[in-house]
Amino acid sequence: MGALTSAGADEIAFLSNPKYRQELQRTRAAAVIVPPEFAGDTALPRIVHQNVYAYYARVVALLNPPAYRAPGAHPSAVLHSKVPASASVGENVVIGRDAVIGENVTLYPGCVIGNGVSIGDDSLLYANVTIYDNCMVGRRAIVQAGAVIGSDGFGFAKEADCWVKIPQIGRVIIGDDVEIGANTSIDRGALDDTVIGDGVKLDNQIQIAHNVVIGDHTAMAGCVGIAGSTTIGKRCTVGGAGMIVGHIEIADDVHISGGTLVSKSVRKPGQYTSVYPFAPHAEWLQGAAQLKHLARLAERVSELENKLAQMEKKS
Repeated sequence: MGALTSAGADEIAFLSNPKYRQELQRTRAAAVIVPPEFAGDTALPRIVHQNVYAYYARVVALLNPPAYRAPGAHPSAVLHSKVPASASVGENVVIGRDAVIGENVTLYPGCVIGNGVSIGDDSLLYANVTIYDNCMVGRRAIVQAGAVIGSDGFGFAKEADCWVKIPQIGRVIIGDDVEIGANTSIDRGALDDTVIGDGVKLDNQIQIAHNVVIGDHTAMAGCVGIAGSTTIGKRCTVGGAGMIVGHIEIADDVHISGGTLVSKSVRKPGQYTSVYPFAPHAEWLQGAAQLKHLARLAERVSELENKLAQMEKKS
């Protein structure tokens, strides 16, 4: 596979963005994947599909299968639980007591699987993933390197000038077909569980706090932060660096733009944005200064409207 501009005579390219339509005439690819409306724009062998990007994803997966690791446990692995013969356990992996490892699970070097953890069939954990005690991961999960599942939530009670740690005794429950990005952290629940639904896709360096619930097939880009006890619905998306405060609810099919701060519950589906427009610094300062006067300006406009209404009545 290759991009339209760089694909060679032994590669397949694709067009999903009309912006690059002209590249169809110049590409050196052997074949292309195109939507129906562009099928006549090229004489190359072509696959015509309504959802080009999804079709491309499947072709790439077919032509580039994950690296194969032979079943069995490396001699350096420390196993306190039985592992099925179909599983692949890499160098220096540690599996705690009473853990349940499914069929065809692959654990890359350095993974640490706590006591009582459950990992479903066909799941793949890359190097140095840590799963704390009693957490559950569903089938066909992909967990990228360095992710941490089940670390303590940020729970402290103020006592005079000090903070008293609140033990975090819940779990993390992860559904089937979930992907978790590199260095993403998912905190265990304080009392109830943190729950990640089926088909959820999480990018790199995301922070999910204790007792968060994320609905099925929701996707989040890198550096999103979600504070504790927030519930997010199904089929939602959150753009990169989106921030969501705690103890709120977000409905199904809500789409949060990148960099947005969500400070209250969202009850209706749709697109939501709170990013201040990017501008040269001097313009930004001028706009910020004007914002301070908006409340007074609104009051003056209201006063003028009232006076105008009174004058119209008298006339």
